Amino acid sequence: MRYSGPRMTKRMGYRDWRWLALWWHHFFLLWITTDGQTRYSIPEELKQGSVVGNLAKDLGLGLSDIYDRKLRVASEAGEQYFSVDAGKGELVVNDRIDREALCGQSISCVLPLQVVIENPLQSHRIEVEIRDINDNSPSFLTQEINLKIPESVVLGRRFPLESAEDPDVGSNSLKTYSLSKNDYFSLKFKEIKNGKSVPELVLEKPLDRETNALHQLLLTALDGGTPVRSGTCKIIITVLDNNDNFPVFNENVYKVSLKENSTKGTFVIKLTATDADDGPNGEVKYTFGSRTPDSVLSIFDINDATGEIILKGELDYESSKSYFIDITAKDKGVPEMESHCRVQIDVEDINDNAPEIVLTSNPSPVREDAPSGTVVALISARDFDYGDNGKVTLQLPKRSPFTLKPSFSNNYELVTNAALDRERFSEYNIEITATDSGSPPLSSKKTIPVSITDVNDNPPVFTQPSYNVYLKENGVPGSILYSVSASDLDFGENAKISYSILDSKVQDVSVSSYVYINSDNGSIYSMHSFDYEKVKVFQIQVQAKDQGSPSLSSNATVHVFILDQNDNAPAVIYPSSAALGSLSHQRMPRSAKAGHLVTKVTAVDADSGHNAWISYRLAEATDASLFTVNLYTGEVRTKRAVFEQDDSSQRLLIEIKDDGEPVQSSTVTVSILLEDGLHEPILDLRQKSSEPSRKNGRITLYLIVSLASVSVLSLLTFLILAVKCIRNSRSSGSCCMRRSDCDDYKNPNRNLQIQLNTDGPIKYVEVLGGDMLSQSQSFRSCMSPMSEYSDFTLIKPSSTTDFKEVISVLDASLPDSTWTFESQQVSRV
Repeated sequence: MRYSGPRMTKRMGYRDWRWLALWWHHFFLLWITTDGQTRYSIPEELKQGSVVGNLAKDLGLGLSDIYDRKLRVASEAGEQYFSVDAGKGELVVNDRIDREALCGQSISCVLPLQVVIENPLQSHRIEVEIRDINDNSPSFLTQEINLKIPESVVLGRRFPLESAEDPDVGSNSLKTYSLSKNDYFSLKFKEIKNGKSVPELVLEKPLDRETNALHQLLLTALDGGTPVRSGTCKIIITVLDNNDNFPVFNENVYKVSLKENSTKGTFVIKLTATDADDGPNGEVKYTFGSRTPDSVLSIFDINDATGEIILKGELDYESSKSYFIDITAKDKGVPEMESHCRVQIDVEDINDNAPEIVLTSNPSPVREDAPSGTVVALISARDFDYGDNGKVTLQLPKRSPFTLKPSFSNNYELVTNAALDRERFSEYNIEITATDSGSPPLSSKKTIPVSITDVNDNPPVFTQPSYNVYLKENGVPGSILYSVSASDLDFGENAKISYSILDSKVQDVSVSSYVYINSDNGSIYSMHSFDYEKVKVFQIQVQAKDQGSPSLSSNATVHVFILDQNDNAPAVIYPSSAALGSLSHQRMPRSAKAGHLVTKVTAVDADSGHNAWISYRLAEATDASLFTVNLYTGEVRTKRAVFEQDDSSQRLLIEIKDDGEPVQSSTVTVSILLEDGLHEPILDLRQKSSEPSRKNGRITLYLIVSLASVSVLSLLTFLILAVKCIRNSRSSGSCCMRRSDCDDYKNPNRNLQIQLNTDGPIKYVEVLGGDMLSQSQSFRSCMSPMSEYSDFTLIKPSSTTDFKEVISVLDASLPDSTWTFESQQVSRV
């Protein structure tokens, strides 16, 4: 029991501490959340750094969000009274807060704050209620009131006194007055319509100037705070001799309204006070009360003789909505008698303030793929006018990809509402129009620039889907073949293009072995010299890829056509000994007649077209009059019959030339041995014949000679017709359409190729296939007629694929023509 006392004392101390903690929690730093809006309550005059509340916790944010999302607080009052402690997430006082300076005599004093966070852009509205503390004492405008009262004043007469002012509100505001103790006067209060009371001095005992001509009183004003604060004013009363009647106003309070755009000199009101006395005692003079503030004296003026109040300054409803003016009417008697009234002037609002658009947060750049509803900027609108004149609506231009989304109390979010495309518009200058509801309405405009950031949504585009490159063979390695170009509508890294060659095969060899490309400018270079006889055409797949993430690409095809140059001399393939570089030996009977076919020289040229046209010429001969060489076929024939005096050994040097530029040529040497052995068996037969049969032998000889003559004549006729046919076909371009009319030859290259003469109308076409020494495939070359329809007949194709390859090459060479394949015939329409 002895220790129960201390335990009880300790327990009570703990309870007191808990009660104080709860009191401070609920009344000192009070915050509530209403309709999703956070509100704090603090007293005024807190020290700098005082904590208002844990803003991050109340908004559901982590401490890292304060840095990452750039949390900041913007005050709608203009002055930055609060800031955020980034380390703790607490809202703290940043500057001295004087409630009376912020809100004046308003019962409620709330500072609206806007909390802005980014990534994504959001705003929260919070309110901080500033509670009044009793930090102001009541005060009088003047420290001394002088009253002159005639000694004949009746008892109960009231004399209005100056009201005290206390900037505090609520319980801390002015509550009552007290008067120092005296025998003649008491203090009473007169209620006025605005809820305030005015102190009045009431005469309780008759005055006697001869007894006491001067009275000094002390008026004290008291507020309702704890502790009570007070202010005093000295009242000096001078007792005067009789002036029996006071001036009397018609009303104690006059009310009048003026529009705030009233001009200077506007008549406000005329006051009338009457005095029952005669002469100077009845003449009334009007003045403003002695305690009238300068702000009223600068705006209004009164005619002291007529009592007319006129406007001499400018009214502003937003600065002051009402004016309360004390008027004094004095007569000219001795002593002066005076009375008082009050004039209430209410200012009527007009729509003289245009609405204002305030950018709460700077607009953030927007990705062009941003979804609809992305917040771009936070804005607010305000109008200092009242009522409908202060109601503001915001509008955006039509067809704008943005819209305004209301958030709270004239605050808006500028959000996207349509798809954006940076390639069409990289920046928007959004003109927002604010219009109030006044009559006539006023408006203002504000332009907000919004930049659109690029997204890699456009692949590179080549200037054309495919390119045709014609390249002469035997070029210098490292020379440029062609430059492809692509463009990208995107911006920055998304528009940077690199070029590459996709892997493909050219005759089972990677195309990268033939060419390479500059990745920066798209220039294609050869890695070595090209040989038309090995590669005639190939394709390069070029890819253009941007540097975006993810990267986009597109492809283009480069068709490279190798143009033949006359870089191959004709090669002899028959006689076989001459093809191997040896002398060709031939035999011929001396009995051979003119036109006798001795041998045939056959040569081929690995080139194509004109470069492969071969002609034969007898360059040297033992006897040039005995032999001739056909210009086109290479046939070696006798020009005449062999004479007995002709040498038995004849040597011919035959030159073989192509039709290229420059001309390539080769020679072959043919040795011809003239022999007599072909006629000796006939002589022996004749010697063995008997004389009785000599007559029959002569008849037989005649028949043989006749038959031989006819055969030789037929052969010559056929040869002449054949030569004419060949010459005519070369000059007129006629085509042999039957198999028997066309010359078969063995192609030196297995790769299918077509050589066209495109100088003017098509005159010839070559279809080649097979190896240089192989005789596995045989095609015919035919001349095409000079007409609108040119047909090319191909005999013995290896497969239908060969014809398809023919068509593909013809399409690339003659793009303006249409080629068809039917019944082993390629036709151009």
